Amino acid sequence: MVSGIEIDFLPVGDGEHSGDAIAVRWLEDGQYKVLVYDGGHRGTGQALVDHVKVHYGTTYVDFVVNSHPDNDHAGGLSIVLEQLSVGQLWMHQPWNYSDDIRHYFRDGRITSDSLAKRLQAKMGAAYALEKLAEKKQIPVYEPFAGSRIGIFTVLSPGQYRYVHELIPEFEKSPELQAAKEMMKSAANFLMEAVGFVAELWTGENLPETVSTSAENESSAVLFASVGERGYLLTGDAGIDTLRASATYASSIGIDLPTRVTFAQIPHHGGRHNVSTATLDLLFGTPWANSQAAPTKIAFVSAAERAPRHPKRKVTNAFKRRGFNVAQTKGVPLRHFIGMPARSGWVAATVVPFYEEVEE
Repeated sequence: MVSGIEIDFLPVGDGEHSGDAIAVRWLEDGQYKVLVYDGGHRGTGQALVDHVKVHYGTTYVDFVVNSHPDNDHAGGLSIVLEQLSVGQLWMHQPWNYSDDIRHYFRDGRITSDSLAKRLQAKMGAAYALEKLAEKKQIPVYEPFAGSRIGIFTVLSPGQYRYVHELIPEFEKSPELQAAKEMMKSAANFLMEAVGFVAELWTGENLPETVSTSAENESSAVLFASVGERGYLLTGDAGIDTLRASATYASSIGIDLPTRVTFAQIPHHGGRHNVSTATLDLLFGTPWANSQAAPTKIAFVSAAERAPRHPKRKVTNAFKRRGFNVAQTKGVPLRHFIGMPARSGWVAATVVPFYEEVEE
């Protein structure tokens, strides 16, 4: 029986680039268990190690989870494995499926071995994490839908979708990557000059036409129940993975809209990861009464000087569904139930409902 839980979001990055570094501890049958979900950039790893030692009073982590292989999630986890004792590492290993996916690539010169090496090179932080686990004899498991990681259940991705739909989209060619970088630079230039428009409590319309990278969509989405409360960790999942998570949860008897009381806002509050219909599936439809007291909490990891994270339209959408929203922005966040108070820690400042949002 779990009698208490605490979730800590550490600030990641001292510039504009956001990342995720999350530590979770719960009390189960009189024993503390610790899970680390992503480790930010490599420079964040030491802060994460220190946090576990100081605030959890241990040098042992039961479960380390790398939600997906981007460097702003995997980078710091190597420090965790180097400096702490780890029971299990959960991460996807796309390079192990090169035989299964080689036929998706049009370049006939690609071999299974060259494809595996290409994926290992592109996802260097994650591959280094796997090799370090092997060196330290830490067992490695892949977080597919249905896997149990402590008190958490993996809701997505399913193994077939991961292997046959997502991995083949992991930057099929250097040319595709170059084109994406050009588009990203152009988008950033335009967004620097973006204005604001009025937004009301009613009439939310976050369209379904948004999309994010296949790497982000490969994020392992985790859910845990503690008593009447439910906890959802989303990584950088986009609408396809979030909807798949809701579908899988329903298939195993979990009604997320009535169960989730704590949620991670995906991808640092970015606009391309959520839609109105998707949020309805996960958390229920917007509340009619804008004055009703929030009953849930959502945390979002955003670098202190990130100019576009989190989006006001996104935090507004969570507030409409009964969430208080707190953002890291250079400070750690803690949510806890049934766990000891910490000296010097104060309640997080929540963001308001914005009446003006990005155009």
